[in-house]
Amino acid sequence: MLTDPDVTDSYARDRTFLEPGRPLAVVLAETRDDVVATLRWASEHRVPVVPRGAGTGLAGGATAIEGSVVLALHKMKAIRELSPADEIAVVEPGLITADLDRAAREYGLMYAPDPSSYEISTIGGNLATNAGGLRCVKYGVTRDSALGLEVVLADGRILNTGRRTVKGVTGYDLTGLFVGSEGTLGVITAATVRLRRAPAVYPATIAAEFTSLRDAARAVAAIIAAGCQPSLLEMLDRTTLKAIDDWRNIGLEASTQAMLIAQSDAADATAVSERMAELCTANGSPFVAVSSSPQEAEELIGVRRMAYQAKERLGKCLVEDVCVPRSALPYMIEKIEAIAVKYDVLIATVAHAGDGNLHPIFIFDHGLAEPPPNVWAAADEVFRETLEMGGTLTGEHGVGLLKRRWLSLEAGPLTEEIHHGIKQVFDPLGILNPGKAI
Repeated sequence: MLTDPDVTDSYARDRTFLEPGRPLAVVLAETRDDVVATLRWASEHRVPVVPRGAGTGLAGGATAIEGSVVLALHKMKAIRELSPADEIAVVEPGLITADLDRAAREYGLMYAPDPSSYEISTIGGNLATNAGGLRCVKYGVTRDSALGLEVVLADGRILNTGRRTVKGVTGYDLTGLFVGSEGTLGVITAATVRLRRAPAVYPATIAAEFTSLRDAARAVAAIIAAGCQPSLLEMLDRTTLKAIDDWRNIGLEASTQAMLIAQSDAADATAVSERMAELCTANGSPFVAVSSSPQEAEELIGVRRMAYQAKERLGKCLVEDVCVPRSALPYMIEKIEAIAVKYDVLIATVAHAGDGNLHPIFIFDHGLAEPPPNVWAAADEVFRETLEMGGTLTGEHGVGLLKRRWLSLEAGPLTEEIHHGIKQVFDPLGILNPGKAI
């Protein structure tokens, strides 16, 4: 347990600009028993607890509140079991996402969820926010790979949800309830996750340049309509590409307004990638690069993974992750561009384009403590337009602190009432991550 303020402050924030409260202490949990003891003590003394993984969240979900105990789980990183026969793994919450995938690859398997932060984010954090990622267009989000959980409840009791089997419908889906609950219902101390067969051949990758975002969005629709089933389909706007080019010199052309990066891990990946390249050309792309080796494929994907760090160099970032029906993607992109002009805000957009999940990132001056009024106004309009198109406020980052002000717009009074009722069942004293998510 850490109590020195100079030390505890380093555990108090995530990757948002939000100013945290000062925690009472930080507990570095190494076992489930540490979590149980912490929550029993916190319940007895009614002290709020903020669960924390690696602190890579983008919605303020792990931001400390004043007088809380930050329960850090990053030391709980064991792979308790990896069963090639059952294609499952039982893992602790502090395990880095990419480390699980690497361990599975040794058996010809893979862990499918692939958030852009997979080299630094933890399984527990991914479960808490129901993280998506680059491969979710084919393999789904974290919830689709979560079979069962070991959860410590607010009073220290241990709840086991789900099962080891792929199928099972006994009782309510408590596993699905905890995934995405952002630490407000319990603290996950282990997860049984589904593994999948790794592709037999290395995925083939294309990168297509476009002179307009709308052409890029049309290419996305064409690729999906053609049944190409990409394992990755990402889009970057010019603001993002310019930030990457200024940082790493990727040779950005003056006419390029958008880039589409697509990948296939099918048995006929080369043929599929060539088909996707043809569809990009047919929809206005003047230049398409097709990978000819695993190294080239990694370089193309690397452009996408550099996006957030490149934008952080420009200023502080208000990162959003709205999601719209795929058919609405071109219109949402146009709306974001118009909103940026209307409010004179620098917005850099990347998208998991294959499933309609956009990340408009509002960039403001490093010297400001929080976004200025025009940035908040622009974000408000983006959210309202998203809901108008039948979308959602958050596709994978969670509500946290940042999006609570808009939650009622999507949820409505009855849904909010039910949410609070569920919270009351699992955390009657309201000590688990209070003020977050609901």
